[in-house]
Amino acid sequence: MTTAAKKAAARSERTTQAKAHEVNESAMLYGTFAEIGAGQEVARHFFMAGKASQTIAKTISAYDMIYSDEIYGKEASGRYVCESRLLKMLTKEYDLLDKRLSKIRGDTTTFFAFADTVATSDLAKRQSHGWMGVRFQTTPHGRPNDIIVHVRMLDRYRLLQQEALGTMGVNLVYAAAKQPMEVSELISTLVENIKDGQVVIDMVRATGPDMEHINNYLLNLELVRRGLAEAVLFSPEQDIISVSDTLYGKPVIIERGSFHPVTNSHLDLMKRGAEYFKTAFPNAKEPLPLFEVTMNQLEVQGRFEEQDFLDRVRALASTGHHVLVSNFQLFFKLKNYLRQYTKEPIAMIVGARLLEKLFNEDYYKDLDGGIMEGLGKFLGRFTRLFVYPFRSGDSCMTTKTYFPPKNVANLYKHFLDLGWVVDMADCEEISEFITSEKIHEMIRSGKKDWIKYVPEQVAHMIQEDLLFGVKPAPKTSAKTSS
Repeated sequence: MTTAAKKAAARSERTTQAKAHEVNESAMLYGTFAEIGAGQEVARHFFMAGKASQTIAKTISAYDMIYSDEIYGKEASGRYVCESRLLKMLTKEYDLLDKRLSKIRGDTTTFFAFADTVATSDLAKRQSHGWMGVRFQTTPHGRPNDIIVHVRMLDRYRLLQQEALGTMGVNLVYAAAKQPMEVSELISTLVENIKDGQVVIDMVRATGPDMEHINNYLLNLELVRRGLAEAVLFSPEQDIISVSDTLYGKPVIIERGSFHPVTNSHLDLMKRGAEYFKTAFPNAKEPLPLFEVTMNQLEVQGRFEEQDFLDRVRALASTGHHVLVSNFQLFFKLKNYLRQYTKEPIAMIVGARLLEKLFNEDYYKDLDGGIMEGLGKFLGRFTRLFVYPFRSGDSCMTTKTYFPPKNVANLYKHFLDLGWVVDMADCEEISEFITSEKIHEMIRSGKKDWIKYVPEQVAHMIQEDLLFGVKPAPKTSAKTSS
């Protein structure tokens, strides 16, 4: 067992109360707890553990929205459970603490500010979720670090949700107190004493001078790999961002694939899909384009390659698009996930050759209602499947040239008649689709013309950083004259 694993195992035996007590016994850690909304559970654990006066400078609980706005200011979005509100809380409380106590006890103290903003709900009447974070020093007078978390509570009742939040909040403060930690150890610490199925953590971000050893891409990917998150989202700037805040109230158009690497054909699909979206949903706002990669698509020759994952995200993000990494195999599960954050129209782009898989009953064996249940949960008035013609040589497949098995033919025709499965272009309008597999074949065989099938910035990145199996250019020796 590794040292990190031994440390994690030892900590997992400690109760939440014991961890709060351990933090309270620290002679150096001193800070503030600020909790708004329904997340008023964390400070209670530290008070109950004893010796809280050694740890807590102040607690504040602004349940009323007017009081909250007076203290932290209003959000442009009008929302309270969002990352921007959490960051305002952390900044306000940490700066106050540092201003008032730095000269008095700054030489012997590491300051921290914990904050959360949470919405809970009984019987799943609305989404129960929250933001929590801790800003902390690891040395006296040191520059502060942040660990920010977005969590969704899955328990049925409000009391159970609050208990899970209290436990996770203690874990977060404990993680700050026990730095440094590696990626796996940090994730394990955050979910200690929380039962399986209680929470979903769909974003963690660790920043600051003492957190530079943490790779936030791999930190969030670890959430998906462990099943703690269904998906994580990367911005065009390659930042880890909140799915909740980014998708809130927005129409979405999404393209699934391996993108190993992304090609010009992939970008053409997205561009055409966005244009067709206006025809399919004329009253909708501008859709947010997303490229989605599933975890199984991140395996190379049966193994998960961390660097390969990072390369794909970088390449996709360089095209100016958001990138979603998920655990979803079936389309309806992806649609249900997106519906947690937006009620606006959703369109998914697929090549026509994938219709065979989508209408294959074998993929729905685990559902009581089989293919009818799976597709019924997927397609609808505000969820469409945009089909891109698949051209190969002289042949071209569309929704009209695909003929499903007889037992699902009527179901397929039903979706066509409703316009929920629709061609977004004709065969005459498109050229041959260049797949990622074809680019790899060109690269392996030493052909140079792969470059023209890949976006310019991606081609430059691949050549410069020798991505996806590209070999370095042979060195030429300079001739000298006598």
